Amino acid sequence: MEDTAQKIRMIEEKLAVDAEELTFIKDNLHKSQHMSQNMVMILTSFENRLRQLEETILPVHRETVTLQKLQENIESTLTSFDHILSYHDAVRELENTIKEGYRPGGNYEKYLSQMAQIQEALDFFAKNNPESPELSKATSIFNTGKELLQHEFRNILSRHSNPVPPITILDILGTDEELAQEDASLKQLPDDVIEELSEIAKWLLDKGHSTEFIEIYHSTRSATLRKSMEGLKDHLNSKSGGTGPGGSYSPMVIGGKLHKGKEQPIKRANHLLRSGGKGKVSSQMLGHRRTGSNVSETMTPKDEQLDPETACYLFRVSSLIRLMQQIISAAKRAIAKHEYSAILGIFPVLKHLLSVKPDFDEALQGTAPSTRNKLPSLITSLESTGSKALEEFFDIIKNDPDKSNMPKDGTVHGLTSNALIFLDNLLDFVETAAAMLATQKDPTLQMRSADPKAKQRRVATYVGKVLGALSLNLDQKAKTYSDQYLGALFLLNNYHYILKSLQRSGLLKLVVLSNPDIETHYEDIIKEQKREYSRSWNKVLAYILEVNKPVGTQRLAQDAAKLKDKERQQIKDKFKGFNTELEDLHRTQRAYAIPDIILRDAVRRDNRDFIVPQYSQFRDKYFNANFTKNPEKYIKYTPDNVKDLLDKFFDL
Repeated sequence: MEDTAQKIRMIEEKLAVDAEELTFIKDNLHKSQHMSQNMVMILTSFENRLRQLEETILPVHRETVTLQKLQENIESTLTSFDHILSYHDAVRELENTIKEGYRPGGNYEKYLSQMAQIQEALDFFAKNNPESPELSKATSIFNTGKELLQHEFRNILSRHSNPVPPITILDILGTDEELAQEDASLKQLPDDVIEELSEIAKWLLDKGHSTEFIEIYHSTRSATLRKSMEGLKDHLNSKSGGTGPGGSYSPMVIGGKLHKGKEQPIKRANHLLRSGGKGKVSSQMLGHRRTGSNVSETMTPKDEQLDPETACYLFRVSSLIRLMQQIISAAKRAIAKHEYSAILGIFPVLKHLLSVKPDFDEALQGTAPSTRNKLPSLITSLESTGSKALEEFFDIIKNDPDKSNMPKDGTVHGLTSNALIFLDNLLDFVETAAAMLATQKDPTLQMRSADPKAKQRRVATYVGKVLGALSLNLDQKAKTYSDQYLGALFLLNNYHYILKSLQRSGLLKLVVLSNPDIETHYEDIIKEQKREYSRSWNKVLAYILEVNKPVGTQRLAQDAAKLKDKERQQIKDKFKGFNTELEDLHRTQRAYAIPDIILRDAVRRDNRDFIVPQYSQFRDKYFNANFTKNPEKYIKYTPDNVKDLLDKFFDL
């Protein structure tokens, strides 16, 4: 019994302890509930205050964003105004400077820089305000500056073009071939004058689109050459006891043709040459080397009885042969150095020799074969030299290995411009080039014919081959770009330049003789490269073409305020993706270049027509959809903003 009572007592004690703990727990639970209620009230109050703050701040934020955009627009407008005013200022401030020209010894680089500013203003007004009086004023100033540059080109050339003394000519003609390069150099223009003339000529050709300076150079230098030859003639007449300029009967080259005086001196020359060495005048004059004494010292008393004009004529034939041999040697050295622009110098020489060959044949009729064959052998040598140059030029265009100097902005490659300039020069010497090409191994070029059309077709075939080789080379070069769309733009620029150069220069009329579809061919390539470039917009269009629509148009119109979280996020991702891709593409393609203004405007217009309508439709669909509390964050651009951004592509 006692044990039972003890156990009951222990149980009661435990119950008392448990009752106390239960009471403690209840008290704590009550306190916890009270604290929870207080926390809920605090959080509810905080949420209400945040909502009130948001309702207060959001209008202010929207107004701030609007003001910032207004400020940006104002700054952009002011920048545009400054840019436009700079063209007006250039026309006003540079008018007197341009019209005054630059004086001899002046800074021609500064003058050309000022002309470049006028040209920029001219291009701007022509593009943006063709009816403005500023355009006519800028055009007038530009044309005046161009005329003054041509006038100064003539003055500089005339000032430094002095006839070569006869003694110098005789020294050069009497120099051994082995020492010709070292001892027979003739430098008529100082290096600084050559550089100045080169820069002016380059500007007139590239910027002024004028070739009048070529005629100026031709007339000035030919006049100087004529004076040099007349001085040599007078010198030889005086040394040989001749009658001087007034009594001269020797043939003279005037205006590119051989004119004969009285027939009697030519008959005497024929009689001398027919003697085959019996008269010492012919043998000595054809192999003359000047040693400081005059011509008469080398003649026997019998020779001195001959007409000195005959000796002078024979000496000129010998001099011409030596001069032609030096020209051929210089051309061969230029070919070895791949300086093909220098080869163009032999075309007018060969053209002239071919034109005067009948006169030479008549003058040398009945002479020894070795004498008669000198000029034909020179013509053959010039033709073979030119043929080799044309053949190697084609090989260089076809196999040009230089892929390290690719233009980073995708503009026209130097190989393209150089090739077109070279081919353009062939237009003035079609028959001459045809004679050269007739000596090549290519069966398509070998056929000799007197028919002018056949000659034109031969040259047209060659030009077509060069253009084909150039196209293959450009295609290989385009593959070196890591950005395939920059490669497409590179080909677009180059093929457009080729087509426009062919149309502008008149080469196209020649090439169609062998390839009637050449113009259509290049137009198709240009269209293909435009399509290839347009693929660079695929990533941008992927976000706005709505292939996978987050929300149907009908449901969006009915339940715009009840979008699901997933649908809201999809709409956000589309706007964000479009913004990011557009900005990335702008950063990349702003560095691309399209130098031709018409082509650049056409590509920009294609971009606008490609992107803006699609974006407008996409933006209008979701503009009023309640997919975000911050619409400015995602709908960053209006259609006009996108259009303005696209117009900044290809900024040079």
